[in-house]
Amino acid sequence: MSKDHIRNFCIIAHVDHGKSTLADRFLLRTGAIAERDFQNQALDTLDIERERGITIKAVPVQLDFLYQGKHYQLHLIDTPGHVDFSYEVTRSLAACEGAILLVDASQGVEAQTVANAYHAIEKDLKIIPVLNKIDLASSRPEEVMEEMESALGIDFAECLQVSAKTGAGVDEVLAAVIERIPPPSGSDDDPLQALLFDSVYNDYRGVVLYVRLISGMLRLGDEVQLLKSKQTYEVTEIGTFRPHMVKGKELRAGEVGYLCAQIRSIHDVKVGDTITHSGSGVKALPGYVEPMPMVYCGLYPGDSQNYEDLRDALDKFHLQDSSFTFEPESSGALGFGFRCGFLGMLHMSVVQERLEKEYDIDLVQTAPNVTYQILKTDGTILLVRSPADLPDAGFIQEFREPMVDASILVPSESIGNVMKLGGERRGTFKSTEYLGPHRAILHYRLPLSEIIFDFYDKLKSSTRGYGTIDYVFVGYHPDNLVKVDVMVAGTKLDALSVICHRSTSDKRGRAVIQKLRKEIPRHMFEVALQAAVGAKIIARENIKALAKNVTAKCYGGDVTRKRKLLEKQKEGKKRMKSIGNVTVPQEAFLAVLASDEE
Repeated sequence: MSKDHIRNFCIIAHVDHGKSTLADRFLLRTGAIAERDFQNQALDTLDIERERGITIKAVPVQLDFLYQGKHYQLHLIDTPGHVDFSYEVTRSLAACEGAILLVDASQGVEAQTVANAYHAIEKDLKIIPVLNKIDLASSRPEEVMEEMESALGIDFAECLQVSAKTGAGVDEVLAAVIERIPPPSGSDDDPLQALLFDSVYNDYRGVVLYVRLISGMLRLGDEVQLLKSKQTYEVTEIGTFRPHMVKGKELRAGEVGYLCAQIRSIHDVKVGDTITHSGSGVKALPGYVEPMPMVYCGLYPGDSQNYEDLRDALDKFHLQDSSFTFEPESSGALGFGFRCGFLGMLHMSVVQERLEKEYDIDLVQTAPNVTYQILKTDGTILLVRSPADLPDAGFIQEFREPMVDASILVPSESIGNVMKLGGERRGTFKSTEYLGPHRAILHYRLPLSEIIFDFYDKLKSSTRGYGTIDYVFVGYHPDNLVKVDVMVAGTKLDALSVICHRSTSDKRGRAVIQKLRKEIPRHMFEVALQAAVGAKIIARENIKALAKNVTAKCYGGDVTRKRKLLEKQKEGKKRMKSIGNVTVPQEAFLAVLASDEE
């Protein structure tokens, strides 16, 4: 097909604004899926996407549409909406020339709507603004269009109105895609230059590469090279997404498809790489900015014998999600595992659940923490991903924590509650931007460690469910941070150490040892649980000794007989305490490390 009849576009929106439903309508309207085979969220292929009602993976599909008597080939790449999956969005935008910006006509512009729109503007894509859910009684299209104009500078006249649920206005959106989005610029005659925007591992076909051809042609049997790894392979299968993989014989400039080349070494494949013919000498495409993990936690196999299985699963999962990172680590309490990096808390939760379901591995997850930066006394800078890696206080000149610029979109009547919440989380208020009489965006600078746990839940409570947040990492900032050590019978447990602000260290330390006290079984001697900052003990709990009734055999006589037996027991417990060890069961570690009981 001529490149003038090809359009590449994606749909960007906030969570729950109807993006997947609109994609379903496109599939039905263009005949990509027959009515009898249709099911809701057709492009959400993961079980977890259906269960949670959110899109996690960017999924491509080819649509054939007849417009004004001409056949057009539309390549849609469905994208997630949550801030934790913004890396998937940027990968989709790089493979497109245009984007449909979808906004809920009842909920209006949200924080992630603004963020995704700016991503598209930076990529110089043509934006088609679309109002969805106009069939709802609560829809307010005029007000929402004013918000879009205020926040994004979008012209009223360009905005389309649809109901993805009923199908009203869908044809107009498809027509706008053809009329407004420019065709691809590459030529079939130029050397092959293909962007690798995603990949998956298949047990039979090896690594399957998802590509967008910028220029040139790709045919079966071609010898291709991955520029980053310098490896060459022969193309054994090629095809397009309709929406399932359909084999073909070639891909032309501007098209989106997949290729298999019996790639067995998953470490040769880097998302964002450029694919070209062997020896063509073309330059690499810009690719993607490497994502920076913001949240770290430990993942350990429930059974230590499954360590290698977990390593293989993480390798294969990294192919699908290159924003996820991992490296080996060990813990005295949990054995061998991996320190994993994620873009956010939802990302972490989804990865753990997918690993357990898709690879049948029972996982133990430690409490999440962020990356800190240490300026040492010798002038070197150290990145600390785990409290156990923290150097002694005498070597620390400056302790820095990651900061983010947060845009919090709230109803006007909730501004006071949200500002109170921001103050409690050590936030610095920057400005307020009003989108209209009823909605505003509060701009804050916040420590990342203060928002990764329950900030989103507290925000929803403070705004009766209407508040949304988007944040961008801006760098590291020095503050009065300390490491809280946990000691059991005088022995430090590195796995339970936490890093926090000095003002909250007492509360954090007390919470950990109170939980630990309930989980450690009683011993024959008293066990002291302590939380300390440096040499200062900030909290203490005692686990009482098991009491054996040694006076039971005294059935009479003078009271000194009982006293003698009790003194003998007391001396025995003192000797036992000096030479005995406290057994801390794994269940106690898991109870304290559980991320959902912060």
